[in-house]
Amino acid sequence: MVKRKTVAVIGGGVSGLAAAKAFDEKGHRVIGFERSHDFGGVWELSRSYPDVQTQSPKDLYCYTDHPMPAEYPEWPKGPQVHAYLHSYADKHKLSRLFRLNTNIFSMDRRADGKPGWTLTIEEAGQTRTEDFDFVSVCTGQFSDKNIISHPGQDDFVAQGGEVIHSSDYTDPSMMKGKRVVVLGGSKSATDIAVNAAKNGAAQVTMVYRENVWRVPYFVGGINFKRLLYMRAQEQQFNQWGKNGLQRAVAAVLKPLVWANFRGLETLLKFQLGLKKWNMVPDTPIEKEASCSLPIVTPGLFESFNAGTVKPIQGTIDHYEGDEVILTTGDRVGCDVVVLAVGWKLGIPYLSKEYRDKLIESDGQYRTFRLSVNPDLPDMGFVGFNSSFCTILSAEMVANWLVRFADGQLAQQPSRDDMNRNIEMMLDWRRKERPAAQVYGGLCSAPFHFKHFDELLADMGATTAKRSNPIAEQFSYPNAPAYGTYLASAPQYQAQ
Repeated sequence: MVKRKTVAVIGGGVSGLAAAKAFDEKGHRVIGFERSHDFGGVWELSRSYPDVQTQSPKDLYCYTDHPMPAEYPEWPKGPQVHAYLHSYADKHKLSRLFRLNTNIFSMDRRADGKPGWTLTIEEAGQTRTEDFDFVSVCTGQFSDKNIISHPGQDDFVAQGGEVIHSSDYTDPSMMKGKRVVVLGGSKSATDIAVNAAKNGAAQVTMVYRENVWRVPYFVGGINFKRLLYMRAQEQQFNQWGKNGLQRAVAAVLKPLVWANFRGLETLLKFQLGLKKWNMVPDTPIEKEASCSLPIVTPGLFESFNAGTVKPIQGTIDHYEGDEVILTTGDRVGCDVVVLAVGWKLGIPYLSKEYRDKLIESDGQYRTFRLSVNPDLPDMGFVGFNSSFCTILSAEMVANWLVRFADGQLAQQPSRDDMNRNIEMMLDWRRKERPAAQVYGGLCSAPFHFKHFDELLADMGATTAKRSNPIAEQFSYPNAPAYGTYLASAPQYQAQ
């Protein structure tokens, strides 16, 4: 018999909702904590910049039992995703489980010697502690702003300049008539650069550190989900854990794989005009593909051609008066700097004693299945398996995690099993696939199918693939199908 647990779910975004549902439907007492006033995480409206939209098509960015509305566009806008998450929470009555405007200050092992953790909770100006049998950390990788500064910044601000993080760019009118510098080359950086130019900025300069491969929504007129999300394409990357036969097959097919990716690069260079803008990356696309591979903002290269956005490869060296001085020597007159430099990865409420068990000296995370660490019992992570279909990834690992917590995996790993796998994955990231070290190694892309296969095998699912082998090999992950795969795993209820 599985004993009913009191489970803390920290975070009310995509991952927190998935975890709350998974633990709740197995019969556990779930208490969720969300530090803001609303569900949504990165999609909560006060954290979203204008015109933000998904990088993934809507049928890839959804829960297994709750498709995006048919009237939504292929790539939904931020407010639509926010409404979708609310509709999911309503469907499964998840709001009853969460406490909003509640912050987790710290977490420590229970002093009474029982399994679990004691959370220090800040709510309504009061601080209290509460014990939990298990904690699901769902604050993901985009929780705390990465704020950086450069010499002369205080004087720049004192004379009237502004320096803001990308998440604080919430009103396009703030850019009208302004000279804008956007620091960064990610999708958020290109989204903001295009949006600022479209909304009347006097000039927009996008300053980015390195050239990366960018994928448009349509590659040669074909929706990229039909090109890059296939199991057949995924198998062409250097996956982890290949056996001798798989390595031999990969060696035989290497020339064909090389030709495939060189053809894709040629198409991207031609379609986007990368040579014209000196934006051709040095690294082959098959070595670079990961969660950091940005999707091309609609209108980006058109704005380059129109001169409304000027790209410069480099970074900020310092400020002088109302100018930004770049490492290239360029001097750019500026009124507003937008720092599109991402978010800090980490769990600030976990003490250093425990963080040291979780994070290697080079920043890589020690996680089994991107979810648990054998030295941190009675806790796990949902949302650390970032991907190109993040909602599905979160739901899959949430269902895995509740079974792990309850000892109900068909292949329940021992401590030694987990440590062996962790060391193998760390070695693979460091030696065979450096691109997999992005976000501390917490990214399953582009290996969605392989990651899901492992989770389903652990859970004992009797079905893990579509019956049509051609569709399985040459189509993208199907969220409703994964719902049936999850349903084929052994079911149980905590008592």
